[in-house]
Amino acid sequence: MNTASVSLGASVSSQSRFVQLALAAFLGIFVMGFVGFSHIDAVHNAAHDYRHSMGFPCH
Repeated sequence: MNTASVSLGASVSSQSRFVQLALAAFLGIFVMGFVGFSHIDAVHNAAHDYRHSMGFPCH
C-alpha cells in the first residue's frame, strides 16, 4: 500500500481551516503575550526556561 492511495475519508472545508488557523493564532498570541511577558515569576520562568531549552535566544 502506498500513501497516495490512502484516503482520510473526510475533506476539510475552508471554513474549518480558517477556524483552526484563527485558534492557532490566538493560542500563539496568548502564549507570547501572557506567558512570555507575565509578571508572575513562576509562569515567566517556565517560558524562559523553555525558550533556552529549545535554543531560542531571548536575551
